[in-house]
Amino acid sequence: MLDVYARVGPLFVRGEGAELIADDGTRYLDLVAGIAVNALGYDHPVIRDAIDQALASGLIHVSNLYRTEPGERLAEELVARSFASRVFFCNSGAEANEAAFKFARKWSGKSEIVAFTGSFHGRLFASLAATDRPEYRKPFEPLVPGVRIVPREDWAAVDHAISASRTAAVIVEPLQGEGGVRPVDPEWLAFARELCAGRGVALIFDEVQCGLGRTGTLFAYEQAEVVPDMLTLAKPLAGGLPMGAVLLTDGIAAALKPGDHATTFGGGPLVARVALAVVRTIAEPGFLAAVRELGAWLGASLAGVAARHRRVAEVRGRGLMWGIELTEPAAPFVAAARERHLLVATAGANVIRLVPPLVVTREELERGVGILEEVLS
Repeated sequence: MLDVYARVGPLFVRGEGAELIADDGTRYLDLVAGIAVNALGYDHPVIRDAIDQALASGLIHVSNLYRTEPGERLAEELVARSFASRVFFCNSGAEANEAAFKFARKWSGKSEIVAFTGSFHGRLFASLAATDRPEYRKPFEPLVPGVRIVPREDWAAVDHAISASRTAAVIVEPLQGEGGVRPVDPEWLAFARELCAGRGVALIFDEVQCGLGRTGTLFAYEQAEVVPDMLTLAKPLAGGLPMGAVLLTDGIAAALKPGDHATTFGGGPLVARVALAVVRTIAEPGFLAAVRELGAWLGASLAGVAARHRRVAEVRGRGLMWGIELTEPAAPFVAAARERHLLVATAGANVIRLVPPLVVTREELERGVGILEEVLS
């Protein structure tokens, strides 16, 4: 395989719940969840059942020239549970954001995209242009022109950047992930919403990492009480299978016609059937209430860790998405946790990121926090 990942650690051969099992039988508590992908953990029965049903039907792939029941049912479910009137399916978060940019340009007749510091929207050419990570961008420049990155939560900067004559879309993560797990001020989001509405600009919420239950509500925008024109999803959508989606209003959709955009594999019968099972499971009130309860406990516990360790500068997050910002590089502490059979990740140079499966237990979180306390000591 092409060596672009710097893979480390054990060879994993099985997964159960919130644990990964190596080839030597060692169990690792996984508070990364495939980087917020495996929301239902490993070997969840609803995912197995959905895959079995897909295999029994004989339909793994059908061209998007034709209708299939799983895709239509999934679209109906997402529309019923959100602001959206239409859904476009693709294969990843980067693809979803690229599609949203295209839709915004077609709808508005304008070209500029406004993104913000700390952003991560993908590694394709337009999504990378909207990503505030110079180390990812520089080797591939020049990127797509017409994308501006302005200071996050700077009221004057966003007012100046959004042009009624040039700007097609504004894209923002309501809770930034790769940028250090940073919740964005709801009042600032409301201000951006007002500016976009008044200037004929599409507001895109990138919920690829923070969406589908991660923050304790099905969608993160529900907590901000700010409704976008488009919303992108991916990571947890199909329970570990590759799938992305763009949720959009009728107003945006009306500008698009057959042939304007397409993807070979998007919304196929297998992934759509699994995604429908995942969405329905996460959307259950008891499930989301449990995420909120566990998230409150985890946030309080991490705040306690921060109070006891000078090298912790700040703890940020919501639901089951948390970042521990250190006063020094985080990578050595992530490696030390892995040696103790705990998997966590970084989010930028100095932040330890926790995005566990949403089915993680209180006991597992207690064990994970205990190990983090050890390595921070």
